[in-house]
Amino acid sequence: MIKVLFFARLQEELGKDNMELDTAGWTIDELKNWLETEYKLDGVTQTMTAVNEEFTDGSHILASGDTVALIPPVSGG
Repeated sequence: MIKVLFFARLQEELGKDNMELDTAGWTIDELKNWLETEYKLDGVTQTMTAVNEEFTDGSHILASGDTVALIPPVSGG
């Protein structure tokens, strides 16, 4: 199982801060595309991604036990 953490507006859109998925063997890009389609999370494909607290790119392959953090861009003043 993969634990996926959602932050900021993604958390608000989804209505929860995390979920567990059986997506071992998928790339980050595949996970993001699936989330965008399945949960209608607009812009999830443009989020920064960390796996096990290290930033990574879309080609990273997920392994069972990984924790994925999806961090959308934020703005402030």
